[in-house]
Amino acid sequence: MTKFTQMGRRMVVVTVILLLLFGYIVWQLYTVQIRRHDELYKKARMKYTTVKTMNGKRGEIYDYSGNLLVGNIPCSDICADPSIAGDAERCREIAKFLAEKLEISEESVYEKLMDKEIVSRNPDGTKKVRQRKFVIIKGKVDYEIAERLKLETARLGYKTIFYRETTKRYYPKKQLLANVLGFTNLDRDQVVAVIGLEKFYDNKMRSVQGLERYERSRDGLPIAYGNSSMKEDKDGFNVYLTIQEPIQAILEEELDKFMERCNPSAAYAVMADPYTGDIIAVAQRPTFDPNDRNSMKPNAWRNRIAEDTFEPGSTMKPLVVAGAIDRGIVTPDTRFDCEKGLWFYGGKSLKDSHPMGILTVSEIIQHSSNIGTAKIALAMGEKTLDEVLRSFGVGSRTGIPLKPETAGIYRSLKRWDTLSITRFPIGQGLAVSPLQLVRGYCILANGGHPVKLRLVDRIENPATGIEQKMPLEKPDSIFKDPTTHKKIVEMMKKVTGEGGTARKAAIRGYYVAGKTGTAQKFVNGAYSKSKYIANFVGFVPADNPRFVLLVTADEPKGGYYGGSVAGPTFRTIAERTLKYLNVKPDYDADAQEQELKLAKKKKLEEMRRERELQKTRNGIVPAPPPRKERISRPAENRNYKINGRKYRYITFTKR
Repeated sequence: MTKFTQMGRRMVVVTVILLLLFGYIVWQLYTVQIRRHDELYKKARMKYTTVKTMNGKRGEIYDYSGNLLVGNIPCSDICADPSIAGDAERCREIAKFLAEKLEISEESVYEKLMDKEIVSRNPDGTKKVRQRKFVIIKGKVDYEIAERLKLETARLGYKTIFYRETTKRYYPKKQLLANVLGFTNLDRDQVVAVIGLEKFYDNKMRSVQGLERYERSRDGLPIAYGNSSMKEDKDGFNVYLTIQEPIQAILEEELDKFMERCNPSAAYAVMADPYTGDIIAVAQRPTFDPNDRNSMKPNAWRNRIAEDTFEPGSTMKPLVVAGAIDRGIVTPDTRFDCEKGLWFYGGKSLKDSHPMGILTVSEIIQHSSNIGTAKIALAMGEKTLDEVLRSFGVGSRTGIPLKPETAGIYRSLKRWDTLSITRFPIGQGLAVSPLQLVRGYCILANGGHPVKLRLVDRIENPATGIEQKMPLEKPDSIFKDPTTHKKIVEMMKKVTGEGGTARKAAIRGYYVAGKTGTAQKFVNGAYSKSKYIANFVGFVPADNPRFVLLVTADEPKGGYYGGSVAGPTFRTIAERTLKYLNVKPDYDADAQEQELKLAKKKKLEEMRRERELQKTRNGIVPAPPPRKERISRPAENRNYKINGRKYRYITFTKR
């Protein structure tokens, strides 16, 4: 074999190796540049690209005039990077420090710092392990506490700890309107609305997260000529309520006094504009302070005004009577025999609180006769009675933006029994929520026009300032006779007048139209003789009402009649609200009181003369009144006589 041949073979081998190597390089370039381009490009970008998230503010809640009810205040999330936290001894030291400063469990902090890896699975099923670089030690820490902690961790050299600025929900008026406003919680760093308006309008008030993506240098600063993109964060919409904070404060203050006076298990008060259905003020007890989560109790969260039901008792009677008058079945002067307080129908007895005989329809309302109202309902018939009750909203939801809301308890007509026609009109055998009862009285007060109760007046986009007004509905009146409204109002005025059941709800200078309600609670299949619902609902001024107000006590102590229990609180809330709204009185109270005194004096004088005249006719001459012996003051230290007795007048001087 020649030398040339050997060299040729070597050349061939080298050439083949070079070709293979070149092919391998080409294949690798193809793989990197084409096949795995997207994958590798993404990984490379992660090395020099930073993504920064920005959170907008959650929408705020205001009253009708713009007073802040729910807002956001700056705070910090205390975070850590477990990958640089150090060994177990170092983690224990940091955990002990943070637990003491933040008042949290040391063990939970330690576990978070020691959890240094995130284990996941690749698409092919193989295990993938990467470093954990972010955990939240405690979220929503007060800004002042976080700033002090930041200085201390820097001094101690705890580089694993870092801080993320954020905001948290704040309720500046504390328990004012708390059950309606609701509250939010944190779940895995996410804001979760729990109850109330916070939950109902969560989609509107929730902010949109923003993202900023930019290329950075090794020291973490953005590269001026690098690629960047941004998706702006957006603040949530602001919600403006129909609530008027000054009136809300009055109502809650008086409701607290009501709780002290009657000590009920629960109490409600609702005030609404009868023409628009706007809720002006609303409160319940028990309640809570949403800023203090440690003292919150589940039974205090519930929106009792929307969820709870109770038998309305006699507050149903004006609705039934209004329907009967409107259909021409009775007039205010139609008379009914109230059977001296005891009447049997359908094999069951029905009683009045006081024995009464023949009463007009007007007097039936004034004295709250169960028997009289039941007889009016019988004259109406089942179908008409059902139509009347449903026209006032009994058995249907109000549409208020609070969930859940009850529809109450009201049977369909085909499920009525023999007693239903005599029990439903007096508020037994059916149940309503406080909101449903207020809606019914709004219809009575405004002339028969059904209203939809409203809590929200408008929603504002903070970025543009554009406001979306909540629509007002103005349906036709349910009254066919235009005089029905005036007739029923005149009857309801007598409830707070002389001889009415709610004298304690009367307001000096104003005519009040209303009705008491006293209902036995249905317990263990029977009506209790010790547990009652006491309420008073009415509107004022009666002929041109500014508001409808309901005050209710559940199981009051020391008394249970609606007029004596709820009436005084109705009066104080209404008086203060009328003064705040600067509503002109219906009449001069001082002049009327003077006229009543003169009329009473004149009547007594006439009665005295009548008695004397009667005695004269019977031959009895009245004796003249005895003359009073005039006693003149004697001189000092002298003896004197009165009716034969000796006395001595002595004066004393103080030294």
